[in-house]
Parts: sequence; structure tokens; C-alpha cells
Amino acid sequence: MHSEQGRGDSLQFARFIALLAARGARVVLACQPELVRLLGTAPGVAQVVSTADPGLPAYDVYCPLLSLPSRLGLTSAAELAPAGPYLTPDPAQAATFRARLNDVAAGRRTVGLCWAGASGNPVDARRSLDPALLGPLARFRDQVAFVSLQKGGPAAPAALPLIDWTAELADYADTAALATNLDLVITVDTSVAHLAGALGRPVWLLNRYDGCWRWQKGRVDSPWYPSLVQLRQEEMGDWRAPLSRLTARLGAWLAAPPP
Repeated sequence: MHSEQGRGDSLQFARFIALLAARGARVVLACQPELVRLLGTAPGVAQVVSTADPGLPAYDVYCPLLSLPSRLGLTSAAELAPAGPYLTPDPAQAATFRARLNDVAAGRRTVGLCWAGASGNPVDARRSLDPALLGPLARFRDQVAFVSLQKGGPAAPAALPLIDWTAELADYADTAALATNLDLVITVDTSVAHLAGALGRPVWLLNRYDGCWRWQKGRVDSPWYPSLVQLRQEEMGDWRAPLSRLTARLGAWLAAPPP
């Protein structure tokens, strides 16, 4: 299996490898270097190699990762949804982040934020948002410890206090160890949405008006990730409506008893 598209695509479609392995295949996955450690935990993966490596181990059959559902004959939405979380952070690393979060959160709920994708993506200007627009979330600072999941990109507004350990996140296994401890992840349409969904964490997706095919149209949930809620633009390029709904939803979430 070969990860031929983006990192979010690799995280999303790794779920199908278990179905292939169940049919008797020994699956070798070639993926982006920063995903090697984490995707090694995907059910059914026997070996993971980096696409940056010059050679591959011997194989009998080759298939691009995003072609796998078709090759397996999957046709219904029910076959797309995972039975549960399908990626697993390192337990010791996750425990370390949990202890650190408990120290700094001081009883507040923890919410991860990611506001921008890779700048080289052709739709990045439409899917990413100006982080200054997140400034109003600072009103929840007494109830929420906001945690940055943003690697690179524009800096967060000074008015929004963030716990920022991103310098320690060398790959997606590191990010997963942190994200798995968060009460909620709020993100634009980038790989962080897929990471949170694959970990089974609650995730609110700030989605552009002309959303990617995978999120479909006219729905606020997703068949791919049962824990995901969409907050979509109502007009092209206008984040006012989804951010207004985000603020209201966050207030209601904080008013409810913790799960």
C-alpha cells in the first residue's frame, strides 16, 4: 500500500488496511516519514516504510491507499465508518502529556486548536483562517485551557492564551500522544481533523463553503468519523457564521456536565 496523496488522506484511509489483512494479505505500508510511527499502530499493518527511503521491500501486489476501498468492493457509507478509534498513541508518551496537561489546565477543560493547513495546498487560502478571528475565544479562558496543535503557519493572536508545546511535536505520533488527552479539538480542514477523528476524540471542523468531497454537502456530521461535527461557511470565504456557531456551541458545551 502506498500513501500517494496528503497526510490527512493517509490517516483517513489507513482504516481499510485491516480489511485487506483479514483476507490474508501481509500489508506493507509506504507512507510519509512523519506518519511512519503512528501508522505502524493501524490494525492490519505488518510493516511501515517511509516514502523518503530509496527502496521498498519485496511485494507481490501494489495498490495506492485511496484505491483500496474500491479494490475491496466497499460500496456503502456503513462500510466507511470505523468501529472505533483505529490509531493508538504510545501509552507512556500519552501519560506524560496527560500529567503535564493536568498541571497547567488546573481543572479547566482542554481544547486543541488548529487554524491553518499547509500553505502549498492549492485550496489552503480557502480552508485556512486568519487566527485573529479566534481572538473572541479568549472569553472562555477561565474555563478552557487552549492547546496549540498548529505546526507552522501564522501565529495565534496575543489575546488568546495558548499552551504551545508544538516545538516538541516531531511527528504525528507525538501529536497523537498530546491530542488523545484533549477534551475537544477545533480545527480547519487539515490533517489534524483526521488525526482527532482516528483517535476517537471529539472534533469540530471549521469547514469552507466549497468543502472537500469527503465531507459531503448538507450535513453537520460525517460518515467517516462519528466524533466529528461540521461548522461550515454559509458564504464563500466568510467565517463569521461558523465562528458564531462555534462560540455558541462552545458555551453550551462548557455549561453541560463533562462527559
